[in-house]
Amino acid sequence: MLYSLARALLFRLDAEAAHRLTVRALTFLPAGRPPAEDPMLASTVAGLRFPNPVGLAAGFDKEGEVAHKMHRLGFGFAEIGTLTPLPQPGNPRPRLFRLLEDKAVVNAMGFNSGGQAAAMVRLKRHARGSVIGINIGANKDSTNRVADYATGVRNMAPLADYLTVNISSPNTPGLRALQDRSVLDELLATVTEARGGERPPIFLKVAPDLEPADIDDIAELTAKHRTDAIIVSNTTIQRPSSLKSPFARQAGGLSGAPLHDLALQRLRDFRRATGGAIPLIGVGGISNAEQAYARIRAGASLIQLYSALVFDGPFLPKRINAGLKSLLLRDGFSHISEAVGSETA
Repeated sequence: MLYSLARALLFRLDAEAAHRLTVRALTFLPAGRPPAEDPMLASTVAGLRFPNPVGLAAGFDKEGEVAHKMHRLGFGFAEIGTLTPLPQPGNPRPRLFRLLEDKAVVNAMGFNSGGQAAAMVRLKRHARGSVIGINIGANKDSTNRVADYATGVRNMAPLADYLTVNISSPNTPGLRALQDRSVLDELLATVTEARGGERPPIFLKVAPDLEPADIDDIAELTAKHRTDAIIVSNTTIQRPSSLKSPFARQAGGLSGAPLHDLALQRLRDFRRATGGAIPLIGVGGISNAEQAYARIRAGASLIQLYSALVFDGPFLPKRINAGLKSLLLRDGFSHISEAVGSETA
């Protein structure tokens, strides 16, 4: 009820202005203690301990202002970014659109941020309690995008529990070409070398708009370079014919409810291609416990949310965690790890 009133007010604002106001409001949350582990839901993935499987996806907290407080809303982890080596304004406004009739969002932000140096100063002030990932990207006008990712690894590794190499945004021209086999081979080798040792873990974030051969190539290369996890997936450039909003054909990446089926299928594809040998993180169109559970049974060790928060409110993570426990008990599982990939077991 309370969020319904707040949403009515926020929806009177431009989508980007409403988002900035929301992030600003969350800065007043107390950081508090690190989240307590749930005995049924806590798990170890890529050597990291997650108190529950519900994470905040990148894009919500681009600058690292509130990620360290998001466990107060029930998140088990949060991902900052995307952060580029140099500051950049992103694409011209308007660049964020609510598709109210479709419970969806189109964003054409373009990796806007104050850059990694500014974020480093901010993050050093924050207490390290909950699991924090940092999502890194390349500058739009970079002449060497692979080198940009290496710079991001060197800059942000000391401040991250894990790093996400984001090569899947549709809003930086040519970025998705980094998913091509030969370029991805070089990229993964370069970022692994830039990291040095084995920590922090490196996750690779991929697009849902992939062909079967692309999926097989990515699975093979992540195994070759011992990438620690794959995040499946980012926004889509596809536009389902069922969309009703007047913003349906707006350029940018589509997220929210219409992405659900495609993202779930891509997760299943990566589970098949990897044989369960690498952890998968399911993202895209998840807005309730049943959908989160379906992603887990399809092979996801963790899941992430963002767009659903716009429509369902800030306490959605707590509702999903409670619902997951009920679903696990219903199906005779005593721990979430038993359910991961059980759809294909």
